[in-house]
Amino acid sequence: MFDFLLTAEQRAVRDEAREFVRSIDPQLLIDMDEDKVQYPRSFVEEAAARNLLGLRFAPEWGGRGLQWTTELAVIEEIGVLGSALGCLYSLPSIVGEAIYRFGTPDQKERYLLPTLQGKKFTAEGLTEPRGGSDFFGATTTAVRKGDHYVLNGQKRFVVGAEGADYFLVYARTDPNGPPHESMSVFLVDRGPGVHVAHLYGLMGGRGGGAGRVVFRDVIVPVENRIGEENGAAQIFYQMMVPERLTSAAGAIGIARAALEVAAVYSTRRKAFGRKIKDFQGVNFKVAESITKLDAARALVYAAGAAEDSGQPPELVRRLVSEAKKFATDAAWEVTNHAMQIMGGIGYTNVFPVERLVREARLTQIWTGTNEIMNLVIQHEYYKELKNRERRGRDVERDARGAALEEEKVYE
Repeated sequence: MFDFLLTAEQRAVRDEAREFVRSIDPQLLIDMDEDKVQYPRSFVEEAAARNLLGLRFAPEWGGRGLQWTTELAVIEEIGVLGSALGCLYSLPSIVGEAIYRFGTPDQKERYLLPTLQGKKFTAEGLTEPRGGSDFFGATTTAVRKGDHYVLNGQKRFVVGAEGADYFLVYARTDPNGPPHESMSVFLVDRGPGVHVAHLYGLMGGRGGGAGRVVFRDVIVPVENRIGEENGAAQIFYQMMVPERLTSAAGAIGIARAALEVAAVYSTRRKAFGRKIKDFQGVNFKVAESITKLDAARALVYAAGAAEDSGQPPELVRRLVSEAKKFATDAAWEVTNHAMQIMGGIGYTNVFPVERLVREARLTQIWTGTNEIMNLVIQHEYYKELKNRERRGRDVERDARGAALEEEKVYE
């Protein structure tokens, strides 16, 4: 942990989260992984009772008015519980971002405040059966009829679908407009026409009530639209900050937990008369793992600080994408190292490492696959190159033949 990067107040909040995590009964995690629990409502309610939800939002709406760095430190702690609880914990922050930044006071009163108080539960409808990463190719529609919209379509892989009281839903409101200028965002209450059609059996992240939600002629009042009609793109791009930062921080928690289990095991397990931690094949894996996690944490904190300090959106997008990609790739590598250190026993349910491996795999896929992260990273970097004269020395000139323009053939 990077305690030296946190203030005394931030460490105190982080420690509150640690105490909360320590209080969680292991049986809940076991039952969730065995699909005996589909939505751990009491977990979210307890987090709310401890005032740990939506830490970045103003106190008047149930938060604490803290910075991203604090929330990221907390999410890492929650992450040791796995991806399902980590996601359910983060949903009030993710959905809350749209309401807090773009919503009306009435929407904050009706949705954000009770969500952070643990009185309402939320989920987010992004992905559709015909489109994964092609978000703006969504086919869910919302047709304006006077003072309301009629919503039709479906969303899949909706974490928390089973227990949500309302959904944040993106829908097409201009069937003839350009993809980035034809969608709107709505707060859709669970009610007539809203149906959870299927709960998924998952490799990891079980127990979070992830399902496919179908909307059939759902009446959505105009006052439940967030932002302007056809203005979803601006909201979506901002939402990707909490989507991806929470994924990154949670992944670090997952991997940290697996590594700690394996490292402690290596101090006890003996082979050939020696503790296995003394073998280079083991301790080098520990060294590589802890280095990866420290690097991931540093990048995640840097991305959070960039958002907190109001850096240009394109820089924030790049850093957030780098943080999500690097942290989740690191988590996958570290959890696999942990299993390799433990050998056969790590592949059994005697230890939680096999579950944490399954949990880590999901983080490379959701909130934008890591291939999509690469697209964003390179796109923003190439834009930065256009302004390289402001970035320092023109190193291209530092070659003996730099003036030989006739040798620089580009076509």
